[in-house]
Amino acid sequence: MPFAIVSVTNDLTTDQRVDRTCMALVKSGYDVLLVGRRLRNSKTLANRTYQMHRMRLLFDKGPLFYAEYNIALFFFLIIHRYDLNVSNDLDTLPASYLANRIKNGFSRNRNLKSEIRFLHDCHEYFRGVPELNGRKAVTRVWKWIEDRFFPKLKHVIAVNQSVADLYAKEYGNPVTVIRNVPFRKPLTGARDKTSMQIRDEQKVILYQGALNVDRGLEEAILAMKYLKTNGVLVLAGIGDIYENLKKLTSENGLSEKVRFLGQVPFQDLHAITLIADLGLSIEKDVSINYRYCLPNKFLDYIQANIPVLVSPFPEMKALVDQYRIGEFIESHDPVILATQFDAMLNNPEKTAFYRQNLLKAAEDLCWEMEEGKIIEIVTRDG
Repeated sequence: MPFAIVSVTNDLTTDQRVDRTCMALVKSGYDVLLVGRRLRNSKTLANRTYQMHRMRLLFDKGPLFYAEYNIALFFFLIIHRYDLNVSNDLDTLPASYLANRIKNGFSRNRNLKSEIRFLHDCHEYFRGVPELNGRKAVTRVWKWIEDRFFPKLKHVIAVNQSVADLYAKEYGNPVTVIRNVPFRKPLTGARDKTSMQIRDEQKVILYQGALNVDRGLEEAILAMKYLKTNGVLVLAGIGDIYENLKKLTSENGLSEKVRFLGQVPFQDLHAITLIADLGLSIEKDVSINYRYCLPNKFLDYIQANIPVLVSPFPEMKALVDQYRIGEFIESHDPVILATQFDAMLNNPEKTAFYRQNLLKAAEDLCWEMEEGKIIEIVTRDG
């Protein structure tokens, strides 16, 4: 059986996209090993249909982390046998590509016929992440790395057409769009609200995903001061501003109106999403990456039949307009957000309309309709 190694820099707990990639490779006939890293607070991983390995590193962030991770990954790949190498995001590309070149060069020198296949999932537009805003020196380093490797890539995939077009325009590589859509999910098995200190009669406004800068989270929390509806804001995830958001909530006396669930394994996330009455994806237009995003959470809301309130960015707007499944924020001002929350939570006719349309959207926007593209890439010749 052919063997594939898939690499990421996270701790594998919440990464649904890479899980779906691994599942598609298994379906293609590969034995799969997913490689990430172990953090000090990493949770025990649930069993999956493929193998997993988390490397222990000395550094958790910054340039020393990326250097250490790539060195460790490079030697890991050099000493292990595999037939397919899949790198995810620019931060795994140097080690993955170099190891692949060396192993294929060795095979040619030994007159071996087999060549290790290489697939790069650029996922998002890496240099457009908001964490790099204003950090010109760091951005130049990543640009130098990308310039060295990206033009040499033969098989590249991205999450949407906007990201694919950016890379194709910059480097000329053909980029296949494989949308980051979830598996089809049932509308049963919702988690009990009371287990999260939420009363049955309370409406739930949900944000799931990384709690990072410029995602509209501070404004969403402050909007709860002005909310007239008996509701709570639920934040499912952790991130760079997790503690800052908890402090903001406490300082504004909103602890009864905001729930922090912390890191939630993706296997448990759907049950939580099902309790929501409104799903948020209200990123700010501060970077290319946010402007052209098609977030996991937005697509997860669709599978859970949850009306959405989102930023009017091209990829999300196209789907909201096509299927008529929600509305767009008018502003990040907390008062205006609260008004929109109230309007959407207290209009049963419109909610029923959105939920009916969400059924069709969920049928179309699912991994079962998308995975054939990645299977075709890893099984075709060349």
